[in-house]
Parts: sequence; C-alpha cells; structure tokens
Amino acid sequence: MANLTRKTSKSKSRSRRAANMKLRQNLNLVECPNCHQKKLPHRVCSNCGFYDGRDVLNIAE
Repeated sequence: MANLTRKTSKSKSRSRRAANMKLRQNLNLVECPNCHQKKLPHRVCSNCGFYDGRDVLNIAE
C-alpha cells in the first residue's frame, strides 16, 4: 500500500470544505429575532445587520 508523500495542509482541506458548503442544498436557515427574515445561524443578518441582540452593521433603510 502506498504512503502519502505530503500531508494535505489544514488550510487546503478547510478551503475545500468551505467551498463545498456553498453547494449544499439543504441549508439550515433560522429566523432573525429582530426582523424575522431567514438567515444562516451564527452569522450577521444581511437584512437588518443585527447579531446577538446588537447592531453590528449599519444598513441604511
């Protein structure tokens, strides 16, 4: 059985994993507690700019 000549680096494997996450069809969307729009969990809401009960991004409405 052949052995690897070089170990795949953490950045290479994590970059590949991150790129494949964009291709996933079944995204786990949650409701923003501030504006009630769908958003990805543990991320700033792109609609209102709130995260964890505070205004992180200043989005002009």
